[in-house]
Amino acid sequence: MSTKNFLISAATIVALLAGGTALAAGAAKDPTKKHHVVFQLNDADEARWNMALNNVNIMMKTLGKENVEIALVANGGGLDMLMFDSSVKNRLGDSIKMGITFSACGQTMAAKKVTAKDLYPGVQVVPGGNIEVMEKQEAGWTYLKI
Repeated sequence: MSTKNFLISAATIVALLAGGTALAAGAAKDPTKKHHVVFQLNDADEARWNMALNNVNIMMKTLGKENVEIALVANGGGLDMLMFDSSVKNRLGDSIKMGITFSACGQTMAAKKVTAKDLYPGVQVVPGGNIEVMEKQEAGWTYLKI
């Protein structure tokens, strides 16, 4: 391959990559697209919860509050992080104010003898965490597990 052909090929690749990046950025900001994302957490790993909260907050800020609906469903050990005395309680409050929905598994609550009064204010109770995730997926929500 000659130097001229190589430079033309390299320039074409750069242009395609730049165009693809612009298209991807444009798709993420499509004002007519409403995104629906459900995250599921089933452990009390504080680092994992902080990572999930970072992700949902970045999604909300990047896509725009009006363009995305985000739900975080906790079951099993994840229920502990939705308690009023959780180590991530301040972050829960900030996320709820942004419009992120937090759901606690009612089955896990019953097994652990936890009531709605034990949960951080604003956390909703659903009959079952796995059922909630399944129903959201059936309704077309994107499922992400962290």
